[in-house]
Amino acid sequence: MKATAPADSKTKTDSTVVAALNLYLADSYALMALTHHAHWNVEGPGFFSLHKAFEEQYDHLFETIDEIAERIRALDAYALGGLRAFAKEAGMEEFPTGPLAAKDFVAGLVVAHEKALADAVALRDAAGNVNDLETQDMAIGCIQWHQKTSWMLKSYLKAV
Repeated sequence: MKATAPADSKTKTDSTVVAALNLYLADSYALMALTHHAHWNVEGPGFFSLHKAFEEQYDHLFETIDEIAERIRALDAYALGGLRAFAKEAGMEEFPTGPLAAKDFVAGLVVAHEKALADAVALRDAAGNVNDLETQDMAIGCIQWHQKTSWMLKSYLKAV
C-alpha cells in the first residue's frame, strides 16, 4: 500500500508569492543596511536613544531576513542574494556618507519602513490568494512590526 503525505504538508509554491517574498527580502536587507548606517553615524542630543533603537531594529531585521529566505526555500524556490540585487530590487534611497541630522536619518527610515510595509501587505495578500497561511502569518507579523516601528520613529520626529 502506497503512503500519501498529509494534505497540509504539500508546499504551496506560487510564483506570485515567491516574487513577493523576494521583494520583501530585498526590502528587509536594504532597510537593515540603512538602519545600520544610521546607527553608526547618528549624532546629537538623541544619540544614545537613537543608537540603541537603531541597533534593536537592525538586529530584528537580520533575524527576519533569515526567516524570509528560509520560507522561500521551504516553498522550493530560491532566495535572492547579493548586495547589488537587493539594492536594485528594493529601490530604496541610500543615506549620503557624511554628516546628517538625526531627524533626517529618522525621516529616511520612516520612508523605507513605509515601502517595506506596503510590500509586506502585498505579500500577505498574495499568500492569502493562494491559501498559503504560513507565509501569510509571517507577513502579518512583519506588518505589525513595521507599523509599530514607524509609529515610534514618527513619534520621535514630533519632538524635533
